[in-house]
Amino acid sequence: MSIITTLSDENNSFLSRREIICDFQGLGGKLKKLEAVEMITKKFKLGEKFVIPIKLQNHTGLSKTTGIFYVYDDETLAKKHVNPVIFTRLDKAKTSEEKKEEVKDDEKPANTESSDNKSTEVKKDDGDNS
Repeated sequence: MSIITTLSDENNSFLSRREIICDFQGLGGKLKKLEAVEMITKKFKLGEKFVIPIKLQNHTGLSKTTGIFYVYDDETLAKKHVNPVIFTRLDKAKTSEEKKEEVKDDEKPANTESSDNKSTEVKKDDGDNS
């Protein structure tokens, strides 16, 4: 059984976009918008297209999330049609995700240095006791 179930996939020729409504099974409360966009682009093979997550709705008592996505061929057309607040929220999510990755990268060398220092301190203490 697939994680993603397509409820609706329509081409809106008036607004020059594709509108996809999907259910994500087993991901209730855990799915982030950027992760959902990646999953949709992989499933529908939307490589170069611009995917905008409009709404992710969790269902009470169930572990499923319903998502609404708009797929545009051109980013400028998307910015004309979609509320600018959605783009600011996406930018915030992208920047916070990048900051988290930077913090994780910074912590890894710091942890190895501190563990090296502890091991040398233990060795020095062992040498002093003998």
